Amino acid sequence: MKKIRKIFERIVESILTVSGALTTITILLITVFLFREGFGLFGSSEIEQGYRLCLNTANPVERLSSRQIMQVFDYQIENWQEIGGPDEPIVPFRFEEIFNYYSEEEMGADYELLPVRLGEYIAATPGIIAFVPEQYAPEGMEGVKVLHNDHISPADFFGGREWVPTATPAPQFGTLPLIVGTLLVSLVAILIALPLGLGVAIYLSELASDRMRGILKPAIELLAGIPSVVYGFFGLVVLVPLIQRVFNLPVGETAFAGSLVLAIMALPTIITVAEDAMRNTPRAMREASLALGATHWQTICRVIIPYAGSGISAAVVLGIGRAVGETMAVLMVTGNAAVMPHSLFEPVRTIPATIAAELGEAPAGGAHYQALFMLGCILFVITMLISVTSEMISKRQSNKGL
Repeated sequence: MKKIRKIFERIVESILTVSGALTTITILLITVFLFREGFGLFGSSEIEQGYRLCLNTANPVERLSSRQIMQVFDYQIENWQEIGGPDEPIVPFRFEEIFNYYSEEEMGADYELLPVRLGEYIAATPGIIAFVPEQYAPEGMEGVKVLHNDHISPADFFGGREWVPTATPAPQFGTLPLIVGTLLVSLVAILIALPLGLGVAIYLSELASDRMRGILKPAIELLAGIPSVVYGFFGLVVLVPLIQRVFNLPVGETAFAGSLVLAIMALPTIITVAEDAMRNTPRAMREASLALGATHWQTICRVIIPYAGSGISAAVVLGIGRAVGETMAVLMVTGNAAVMPHSLFEPVRTIPATIAAELGEAPAGGAHYQALFMLGCILFVITMLISVTSEMISKRQSNKGL
């Protein structure tokens, strides 16, 4: 019988070991895949893949930033002098416009003369900037030069203020509005949820009767199981109109609405984990504090909360993680606008909402696809920093307790 038990224990131990190893390897592979796809962005061209920008050789401009290119083709910059060129108007030209100037016969039966016609038109138009497919680019022709093409840089990605991944010919992948929006919504949500959650946890652990605790705790834990889309719908139907009416705003879909919804969603996690940590405080410590003349509230503040500091920190981390990583509810109530927020009462867009909204439409392997994976890397780093910070705080509190 003992031999069978030992064999069974070894089998169980082996299964657990293999399971742990497979889990670790899977997490490592996911992390490697995430960062490999994300960092591929910095090898991508600023210009849309498979295209070139061509100028007349009389134009001294050799390179333009991706933002300048977007502004040129959006007619925000209309003179070359504004970007270091001669004092002449800019003539943005897209490939399909060539068919307005030449007949099909002049292009050739299989469009073999199309590069020649493009070259003729570019050479005859001094202020032109032509956006043409790479296969038809008139490189090497007299009067035509190809604009120097840079790669997307980390400075443009992390410091850029415009997220317009579908812009042509130069998509904009500035993540600063998304990072600021994510941190703003999450931070305000935790500032709202933490004191409320901690207060309810103290009440359930130390003040509520057994009957009241038996009613409230299952109800609070039940809130954690509600799908996020339900919270989003509640925020869209109830909170958004209320915020718009109370603060007299043009729209109610703001960062503040997202913070309120996230605070409500984080409360069950914070309350449950913090309450369990407080309930695990040894009874001897409570009785010793009371025996020394401390009041009930002094015992809570100076004995129970410090002892449960590690569990409370875990509750905070789990709450922040819920807030930072939330997607659908935030997407529904924040306005989904990728612009730099200047206050809580403006529309914003968060990193998870951006990934959820755009990943299905991004061509696999393209710059947009890689940029979304890079956003996932940023989210991974933010979550890791939060976890490390919490671990350091917990260790410091434990050392102080010793």
